[in-house]
Amino acid sequence: MEPWWAWQFTLVTMATLHLSPCRGIEFISDTVINNVVADPRTGRLYVGAVNALYQLSPNMVVEHRIETGPKKDNRQCTPPVTDACEEAVDTDNHNKLLLVHGGKDVLVVCGSVYRGICSLRNLSNVEQLLYFSDTKGEKSYVASAEESVSVVGVMSYFTKDRDNLTVFLVGKGYGSHDSTKLISTRILQDYGDWVVFDSIIEASAVQANPFVLRYLHDFRFAFKDGDFVYFLFSRTLGVQDTKNFTFVSRMCEDDQGYYSYTELQLNCSSSNNKYNKAQAAYVAAPGEALAKNLTDSGQYGSVSATDKVLFVILTSDEDPSNSAMCMYPLRSINRRLVEIIGACYSYNGLINKKAAVYSPYSSKSEELCSNNQKDMAERYRCGAEFLPSPLASKAEFALTAEPTLVRRSPMVAVAVAVEMGHAVAFVGTAAGEVTQITKVPVQACHLKTDCHSCVATKDPYCGWCVLEGRCTRKQECSRSSEENTWLWAPDQKCVQIVAFDPPNLSCKTTQQVDISIPSLPRLMPSDSLQCAFNTFVTDAVMATDGQGRVTCSLPHPAAIPPTPKQQDYVSVPVKILVNNRIEVTKGEYKFYNCAATVRKHQNTPCIACVTSQWGCQWNADDHVCSDSDDSDSCPQFESPEPLLIPVGFEIPIGFQGRNLDIYMDKTFSIGTELMKNTEKEVVQEERSKFKFHGYKFSYDKQQEVNVSFHIKDQDTERKIDSTLTVVLYNCSVGREDCSLCKHADTKYQCVWCAASRTCVYRELCPSQQQQQQQCPDPEISDIIPRYGPLNGRISITIKGSNMGIKKEDIKKITVAGVGCVHQQDRYSVSTSVVCEIGPARKVPPFDITPESNNSGAVEIEVEGGRRGKSKVFFTYRDPKPSTVEPSKGPAAGGTVITISGKDLDTATKDDIAVMIAGVPCEVLSFGTNITCKTGRYRGQKVPSDKLSVTVKYGRNTTKDVPASYQYSENPKITDYHPKASFVCGGRRIIVVGNGFDLIQKATLKVQPSSDEFSADDTPTEFVQSALSKNDTVLMFDSPPANSSDSTSLQTFLQLDNVIEKLNDFKYHPDPTFNQLNKNVITETSIIIVTGRGFSKAMTAKEAEAFVGDAPCLVNILQDDKLILDAPSSQPRPSSKRQRRDTTNDLLELVVKFGHGKWPVGKVYYARKDDIPLAIIIPAVIVPMLLFIAVSVYCYRRKSQQAEREYEKVKHQLENLEESVRDRCKKEFTDLMIEMEDHTSDLGEGRIPFLDYKNYTDRNFFLHSKDGANDPMITGRIQIPEVRRAQALNQFSNLLNSKTFLINFIRTCESRPDFNPRSRGYFASLLTVALHGKLEYYTDIMRTLLLQMMDEHVQNKNPKLMLRRSETVVERMLCNWMSICLYQFLRDTAGEPLYKLFKALKHQVEKGPVDAKLKKAKYTLNDTGLLGDDVEYVVLTLQVLVHGEGPDVTPVKVLNCDTITQVKEKIIDQVYRNLPYSQRPKVENVALEWRPGSTGQILSDLDLTSQKEGRWKRLNTLAHYNVRDNATLVLSRVLHTQSFHQHQDNHEEKNALLEDDNTYHLVRPADEIDEVKSKRGSMKDKAMTKAITEIYLTRLLSVKGTLQQFVDDFFRSVLCSGSVVPPAVKYFFDFLDEQALRHDNVDEETLHIWKTNSLPLRYWVNILRNPHFIFDVHVTEVVDASLLVIAQTFMDACTKTEHKLTRESPSNKLLYAKEISTYKKMVDDYYKGIRQMVSVSDQDMNTHLAEVSRQHTDKLNTQAALLQLYQFASKYFDVIIQSLDDDPAAQNKQLTLRLQQVAAALENKSTEL
Repeated sequence: MEPWWAWQFTLVTMATLHLSPCRGIEFISDTVINNVVADPRTGRLYVGAVNALYQLSPNMVVEHRIETGPKKDNRQCTPPVTDACEEAVDTDNHNKLLLVHGGKDVLVVCGSVYRGICSLRNLSNVEQLLYFSDTKGEKSYVASAEESVSVVGVMSYFTKDRDNLTVFLVGKGYGSHDSTKLISTRILQDYGDWVVFDSIIEASAVQANPFVLRYLHDFRFAFKDGDFVYFLFSRTLGVQDTKNFTFVSRMCEDDQGYYSYTELQLNCSSSNNKYNKAQAAYVAAPGEALAKNLTDSGQYGSVSATDKVLFVILTSDEDPSNSAMCMYPLRSINRRLVEIIGACYSYNGLINKKAAVYSPYSSKSEELCSNNQKDMAERYRCGAEFLPSPLASKAEFALTAEPTLVRRSPMVAVAVAVEMGHAVAFVGTAAGEVTQITKVPVQACHLKTDCHSCVATKDPYCGWCVLEGRCTRKQECSRSSEENTWLWAPDQKCVQIVAFDPPNLSCKTTQQVDISIPSLPRLMPSDSLQCAFNTFVTDAVMATDGQGRVTCSLPHPAAIPPTPKQQDYVSVPVKILVNNRIEVTKGEYKFYNCAATVRKHQNTPCIACVTSQWGCQWNADDHVCSDSDDSDSCPQFESPEPLLIPVGFEIPIGFQGRNLDIYMDKTFSIGTELMKNTEKEVVQEERSKFKFHGYKFSYDKQQEVNVSFHIKDQDTERKIDSTLTVVLYNCSVGREDCSLCKHADTKYQCVWCAASRTCVYRELCPSQQQQQQQCPDPEISDIIPRYGPLNGRISITIKGSNMGIKKEDIKKITVAGVGCVHQQDRYSVSTSVVCEIGPARKVPPFDITPESNNSGAVEIEVEGGRRGKSKVFFTYRDPKPSTVEPSKGPAAGGTVITISGKDLDTATKDDIAVMIAGVPCEVLSFGTNITCKTGRYRGQKVPSDKLSVTVKYGRNTTKDVPASYQYSENPKITDYHPKASFVCGGRRIIVVGNGFDLIQKATLKVQPSSDEFSADDTPTEFVQSALSKNDTVLMFDSPPANSSDSTSLQTFLQLDNVIEKLNDFKYHPDPTFNQLNKNVITETSIIIVTGRGFSKAMTAKEAEAFVGDAPCLVNILQDDKLILDAPSSQPRPSSKRQRRDTTNDLLELVVKFGHGKWPVGKVYYARKDDIPLAIIIPAVIVPMLLFIAVSVYCYRRKSQQAEREYEKVKHQLENLEESVRDRCKKEFTDLMIEMEDHTSDLGEGRIPFLDYKNYTDRNFFLHSKDGANDPMITGRIQIPEVRRAQALNQFSNLLNSKTFLINFIRTCESRPDFNPRSRGYFASLLTVALHGKLEYYTDIMRTLLLQMMDEHVQNKNPKLMLRRSETVVERMLCNWMSICLYQFLRDTAGEPLYKLFKALKHQVEKGPVDAKLKKAKYTLNDTGLLGDDVEYVVLTLQVLVHGEGPDVTPVKVLNCDTITQVKEKIIDQVYRNLPYSQRPKVENVALEWRPGSTGQILSDLDLTSQKEGRWKRLNTLAHYNVRDNATLVLSRVLHTQSFHQHQDNHEEKNALLEDDNTYHLVRPADEIDEVKSKRGSMKDKAMTKAITEIYLTRLLSVKGTLQQFVDDFFRSVLCSGSVVPPAVKYFFDFLDEQALRHDNVDEETLHIWKTNSLPLRYWVNILRNPHFIFDVHVTEVVDASLLVIAQTFMDACTKTEHKLTRESPSNKLLYAKEISTYKKMVDDYYKGIRQMVSVSDQDMNTHLAEVSRQHTDKLNTQAALLQLYQFASKYFDVIIQSLDDDPAAQNKQLTLRLQQVAAALENKSTEL
């Protein structure tokens, strides 16, 4: 049943309007729109947006625009804001209030800047400012400075000394820097002591308490009605209770003290007030229909069509995505308010003896209400000073309404209009920020082209204009005032044909027909009326009796269509037309065909004829059916006897005949399909009695089948009507044993024939064996199950035969000697008996386990003492579940677990139940293993303890697997990208999170959102399973979503039982493509494809395009354009048909987005024009002759040797260049395969990040002169005794004085011996010392930076600022960035950096590395490139670690590796899960090879080392002849050394090796060699250089292999679209502000500042030194390649364009192609950060305070203070002098305090 308001209150969502294909008039704002108001007199719109105000014409044309922001402001500054307010920054101005005052042609505009001060502007030209003043103080602060605080207002008046003043009333919530007034009255003119915008009513009662935020208001609507002003808002009730309640407040319009202010709570839903927070409202008349239904509901009293109703949109605190609309008649609101006021004025605040009133915003505890005269509320309608105020209703007396509309999405706007006496609500739903206004018609009637589609819309603005044949509004239909000429859509009625007279006619008849159309409108004399039967059109006559009867002539029989097969009539469409063109209505008229009635009933043609609905007649002579009626004359045969016929036995069948006079002396034959095309003669016994002798039927498909006989006249072979149908049955079908046979119904006369052991018809069994009185003994064929638990109590199903005829026949059942209780309700005759077994019996000796002796047969006894015993045995046994896999899963459940053990397949699946700590586990499969799906965990502790898994067998056996399963945390989704797809699907979606390893089934689901407008209760679901997954990443293709409304699609991620809605994921309609403009492709041309909607859910990297069967590179993808690179040569056609058609050169161009493919046109390759032969021959021959002559000349000039060398080099170059691309691709593939292990390690959180202390130590102090031995790193520093420790605290307090610290820094920097290294060290010490107060540290840094900026700008060299780290503040900035970006590194940028480092290290070590020269075959640095071709073989060693078990670890090495290199690779692989600092060092391990019975210790140098002259070669694996798969033993040596000693010993060892003139792969040239080389020719040197440069192509190979890792790192660092650390945004904004402060700072300079402060200062440092963030070791060879990447990063950050030449360094040329992309990435990064929401000082300080809180206690601040004091001591006298010269320092006695510290710390003499 539909709700009462369903049609009287018609609902149209705004989305419905936007679906119209008519594009509305649009206005698009540059910023977010806050408010829109209209001037009802002129139709103009006024749009208040962020930083802008627009004046639009009625046609949405911008007439005027004025910028209202940003303005220099700060909430803490009191207007007017001048330069004295240092905190003032550019602040966005959000429009808070717009009010139209038409009488004075004034627009009131209030913004969020300057504490919410308003201005007055000209309504005709908003650019004209009529009034603005920011000097009037707090009384002029109207709106709120906070964006989240809502403000509403309404124009009103105020009387003062007989003057009528224009005012406006404002309702606003409370912001932290706002006025506390909730309601205020603001004047619009200067009057007496009042100024414009002054708050002229001082009603302190109606305001918030700024110290106790008890009432948090959210105003949504303000309006006037009668003499009252109303405000609608939601608010909380108390400090603890955060639930909102909706109120409407009312007061008299001219109330000069707010004495009448009263609040009434509004509830939406009487059950639980679910919808409690108002979002929007509208006041309108309800219309007649809604008013009637509001009245009929009895809830609101009498409501008239002209009364006002408050329509309110509300949401739920519990679920903000749900919303509803409730209606409150103003008459009901006023009536309840009068009750509340009257109760307080006259009845002590009681209604029905219950307290109904309280006073909000007041802490008074005394009695509020009084007991005065009864009519006080009427006498004092607007209250009085002596009466209590303000008042509010208690919750029990709230005005309650039921929701009239509920949506599963948030509604945020409503407007109501009345059409045709019905209220129409337009509802807006939330869709983010509004930046566009579209003017669209409220209806789109003209789109519907027929009556039924018109009324199907139920659009209250539309109806069907009958005589014009179109869907229109009523006023657009010319004769709509006449009855039935305009049919309103919600009535759901069209003009219809009710009846035809006659209702049907024979297709052989011609006459007229009367058509009844009661709703046909009356026609004018000038109108004509026609009937159209198919193509036959004739004039019609309309009766004048007003009954809507139309008379038409029928078409000639020849014009009637033929009768369709299997039908005996044809339906002809009928249309009623007005004026030959307008279709009024249509229907169908049936023309019957008597001759066709016999088609479906071949055995009874006569009966079918005469019983048809058309009244046909059977012509027996002609054996045809014709028009007319004589149903009694059909010759026919009927009433067969007997009706049951057994198979296999002839039984005579008799039957009756009727109306057979015309067949006198005729002979008949009988037959049927089962008689196999044979006919039997029919014998006539009497006049009307016939019979035939029967037929021996055979049929075994089912027990019974109906057999219909036909009768034929043997002379004519014509069938005569017969209704002879009997039942043929087979006793043996379904009755395989004696009991089943005896159970058959006696009417079948079935008997069990012992001889044939079958059930047959009685006559088919010899007479002596017919009555076998007793069936054979029962036979048991199977037992289900064959195993049961020892405690029994499970059901056993016994299968067999002859087990009784009825359930009472079962007398006794035993299973393995144990009684089994028969379950009679589950008995099946003869074949199946079910019983419940008892526990296994114990027989002596009792010490034998029950399993060994509780196995036996099943015995059954049936009626008559017959017994049966099974051949299969039933066994009692004890199932023992032992293990559960997997052992953990998410708390949401849905994990399929497998239970293994012994004898689990005891009982059946129906008998078992599985529980995990009381949570049912749904059994999926049962056998030797049991699988079940876990349920949702109900406990509070997650992860849970190890829980027992319980398997229950039957009702009496429970088995536990203790501590076998654990509920873990549900998987968490942190991000996913991309966030959009076309409805065609197929876009690759990457979901990032954690806990995915526990998930067994991951699916991406898409379904349309359902709401009250959805017709389909079970919407279609589109599902896609995960393509791949690991613990942190899931990969999907977006599912194709065949939905017409892509905006309604919702996307869910289902991970087993965890369902996560992807709110930000959007589906967009598929793009549209235009046909190609240019179809010809030349050798160098590009293809441009145009269309719409490309970029909404696709990028150039993802898009694919094909010409024929060849792919095209998608270079650029814009929303309306694709630019493709065509294949250089003509490809083959994509289809086989095109390939066969060799004459067709057209190739199909196909664009592929995901699963969607779009052919966009045909293209062809341009052919080169044919050139005449006369031109070709001279053009070819002459150059050839010249070429030959020159070649011969050159050949004679060159020597044979030079020619051979040249050809050799040329051939070598060609081969290398040809293989670069293939090598790059192959090595990238190899690298990705090798990196899989590393990636899987990363997924388990194994990136060896340094902890915060080590991170800061290495970043701050590793650059110091002592390096890793710096006392701040080693911690070896002596902290003084207690007295000195106290002095250090005093020194710390001194540092916390800004005056002292600035003086201290300036003084130190002024000293000539305070070099850059000292300054950096000083800054790092200061960072550690002030780490507990990072906000203060930041303030000091800002102060020093501002001073440095001023110096650089004044010196005309602002671009040099921050270029180096030569000052304290520059190093402070570097340290500040290190602190603030630590977490960003761990969360975002660390992983791609670590992958880049690992990939680079792997690639370098993949080829030979010269241990002495530090050069490698694979590197990015040309100076570190191994210039010789070294032959090597990859070996896989089986490494056994001594003392760590028998397991061996396979390690890949090269046979040319030195032993030290081999050790390093072994340690890397064996201890890969340990950070570098925890691994054994190379010098602390020995490597032993055991090729035979004896072992050999391998080392770099020993007695076997090869010597070449004075050069000694380091030993390699090839030197020792170590083979592939050799086993080596790694053992630790006795002595151990620290990390730092390791470094020193390496240096010493290297020095020794150098003294010995050792080499590894390439021997440096001897002096003799050098002498020889000097004698060589210049040609030899050039050749040597050329051959060496061949190897530079390896740089390209390595670069291509690593390209993805480099790109990933750059993207992670330079992507503003994802996560940008707040410190970066904060500091860049600081630089932007300072750039604006100085005139000579341009964009390029600002770019340099940002580059110097972040990318070059921090990221290059981290990129060059991965060991600053990871616990890793960076070798010199890896460092050389990192240097190239870092240099590329630096080049990308500069604005300077580098012109490349042949002489440019190789590393510059290497990334020349990518550098422009990287530069754009940097520019976009800076622009993106600028557009982000600002980070306030407060937010930044909060962030810094949190960092201080988390990490300060880990740092050695005391040591830093002591080290800092060493600088103070060194420059003590100069510092003292500086402090004495500073008046601020003198006031704070800083000199004295420093002297006291010095005295305590080093007994320095002072003048105390």
